[in-house]
Amino acid sequence: MNIFAFLAAINTVVSLLIGIFVYTQNRKSLMNKTFGLFSLSVVVWSAGYFLWQNAKTPEDALFWSRVLMIGAILIPILNFHFVLAFLNKVKEQRIVLYLGYALFSFFLLLSFSSSFVSGVEQKLEFLFWPNPGILFHPFLLLWFVYVIYSVVLLLKARGTATQSLRSQIEYILFATAIGYGGGITNFFLWYNIPIPPIGIWAPALYVGIVAYAMVTKQLFGIRILLTQLLVGVISLLLLVNFLSSETPFEYLWKGSLLVAFLITGYLLVRSVMSEIKQREELQQAYAKLKELDEAKSEFVSIASHQLRTPLTAIKGYMSMIMEGSYGNLNEAQQKPMKSVYESNERLIRLVNDLLNISRIESGKIDMKWAKKNIADIIKNVVEEMDIKAKEKKLKLVFEKPEESLPELSLDEEKIRNVLLNILDNAIKYTKKGKIIIRAYTKQEEDVRRSTSNTPSNIMIEVKDTGDGMTQEELSHLFESFSRGGAGTRMSTEGAGLGLYIAKQFMKLHKGKIWAESEGRGEGSTFFIELPVQ
Repeated sequence: MNIFAFLAAINTVVSLLIGIFVYTQNRKSLMNKTFGLFSLSVVVWSAGYFLWQNAKTPEDALFWSRVLMIGAILIPILNFHFVLAFLNKVKEQRIVLYLGYALFSFFLLLSFSSSFVSGVEQKLEFLFWPNPGILFHPFLLLWFVYVIYSVVLLLKARGTATQSLRSQIEYILFATAIGYGGGITNFFLWYNIPIPPIGIWAPALYVGIVAYAMVTKQLFGIRILLTQLLVGVISLLLLVNFLSSETPFEYLWKGSLLVAFLITGYLLVRSVMSEIKQREELQQAYAKLKELDEAKSEFVSIASHQLRTPLTAIKGYMSMIMEGSYGNLNEAQQKPMKSVYESNERLIRLVNDLLNISRIESGKIDMKWAKKNIADIIKNVVEEMDIKAKEKKLKLVFEKPEESLPELSLDEEKIRNVLLNILDNAIKYTKKGKIIIRAYTKQEEDVRRSTSNTPSNIMIEVKDTGDGMTQEELSHLFESFSRGGAGTRMSTEGAGLGLYIAKQFMKLHKGKIWAESEGRGEGSTFFIELPVQ
């Protein structure tokens, strides 16, 4: 048996098993039916190829070469039908499909005539290579037309397909390139081009890859089949090797090898099945968690929107009451009204944080890009937070850059939110001392070495004399619902969302945010890095 006959035998077995597997997954599905028939056409071609390669006389070789051409005639039209079923375009392309069946049926009826395969002769190392008849040439042209048209339909569908369908289409296109690219090598010798059929192995690979794409949502079923197939083929080869033994010693060691592999193969199949079952369970659990997470995000978004309206109304009325719009308040009334107002403000901030998280996680957050001077934004935020700092007798200092900073493309509202969160935390967790804000350009190493003075990134530094943080606290600082030790000791307010949102906003700006501290009682420094775009 030569290598081409051996590969044809492998093609036959693999295509038959995969075709049966896919068909039995859903016998009522047109897609599964057409794929099963397509696999059967590959089986006919491969089996005919095997028998033709093992023929001993010209007459037998001619007969089996005509048998294999039955498979070759059916392959393109059944593949085309499968592609239409896969893309759900059978009705849309029914005229092209029916015409194809009619034309290929015509060639099928004449496949045993001399006008299709005229005879056999020796070419290269092949004793009985078939020669084309006059009808073989239009058949081959039609063969290419339907293969190429199948590819065109797949490429066209890929452009508008969902991510899942696009992935399957890409698998099929990849399989087509390999399967038909290798299969074409069987036609060279028909036209006396001295290239042997080196791609004889490709059709079975095409069947395997397409099957993989079809069952991508039940992906692991095909993996079991392929594992069993591999074990079965190797076991068969070892059995043949055992039966060919000539001495007792050969029987002993070859038999031992066969038994050892059978045990190992059995354990391998069981291991794969166990792993697949666990992964399927994990996938189901992940899908359920994802569904719950989406439901949670939707609930948070709806609840936050519903809470925002009454809280805004409360804020408005409280402001009017405190300003005396409904009559002057005495000193005893002003203190509780101020507490109510501040509590309402905290609720508004919490609701805004929840809304921001919901928008970030759903990818629906709007960015309002504009060229802005970061120094002006910092100055406005510092002025806004200065009153709060003075209430705690803290110094809030903005060290303006000596040279003007370049304008940045950013969303001013979101950068303000980042700065407000950092300054609010600095004031909240600093008992005495000061908070210094600096803004400057960061020079990259290659810029420093060159003669260019072009700034790379803008750095904002917020340094306080507060309680400081441990390395453990720093590692979890920007996680959602995470608060440092100082946060839990010095303030019961806040949900631990501000810095998480700040980090997400910085990611949207392709920037960075981090904090450094030398330890408890040493204060903290927050850094913001924004790219100059």
